[in-house]
Amino acid sequence: MSWDRYGTDVLSDGGWKKKAPPPKVVEAVRDLVVEEVASGFVGAVVGVEARMVKLEDRRGKVRVFPIGPGFLIDGEAVALRVPKVQPASSRPLRSASGSYAVTDAKARVARGSRIFVEGRHDADLIEKVWGHDLRIEGVAVEYLEGVDHLDAVLKAFKPDPERRVGVLVDHLVARSKESRIAEAVAKPWGDTVLIVGHPYIDIWQAVKPERLGLKAWPVIPRGIEWKHGICQALKWPHEDQADIAAAWKRILGRVDHYGHLEPALLAKVEQLIDFVTA
Repeated sequence: MSWDRYGTDVLSDGGWKKKAPPPKVVEAVRDLVVEEVASGFVGAVVGVEARMVKLEDRRGKVRVFPIGPGFLIDGEAVALRVPKVQPASSRPLRSASGSYAVTDAKARVARGSRIFVEGRHDADLIEKVWGHDLRIEGVAVEYLEGVDHLDAVLKAFKPDPERRVGVLVDHLVARSKESRIAEAVAKPWGDTVLIVGHPYIDIWQAVKPERLGLKAWPVIPRGIEWKHGICQALKWPHEDQADIAAAWKRILGRVDHYGHLEPALLAKVEQLIDFVTA
């Protein structure tokens, strides 16, 4: 009889291989950024409910996953657990735009650079979501009262490398009136002016329709003033400008942070802020 020092199980490691250590347990606190391994979804924790964790990505998309193992933080495997209640003062603060809020800084004196938008409603929305960021950066937002005035405004402002201008235009799509104006106006100013736009007919459409209990924004036939048509389709008062202002106040009141806006707008506003603060 001879002794087989290798054993009978050819797949056995003989105890030489170490078992992988259990994943680190981390509390699923708000704003913690993790990756869900199975789907590759990366997002910040925005809530924990009934053993489920809600993650929101940078485009505002929210998904829900079972809390527990199966997540990564900076490539390290972790298991999420329901957090203990934190004192409000210890929680990381986020601004409405998703950036970390600065609580101990005064607003800067405005830079020479500016961001121009088409109208008051555009300015209202940007102030509500990006106002904190713009005050910290010292960037003023002004409205044009229509893109038709853009050429005259730029000639009066006289942009230069120290006084850049970013412009947000509604309905900036191929072969639109807005795209023709933007192309003609931007060309003479070179790198001192950046004109970008979103595809929506009006800034109202940049608010996600579900915020108003809609599956989609109503389609308004040509020949009907769009905002009046929207109010009519939603059975809101729409007889005069006061009714339109009230409708916008109602819509704006449904926006709390960047997750309530369409990604096509988010990307363009962030691009303009980067341009005028470069």
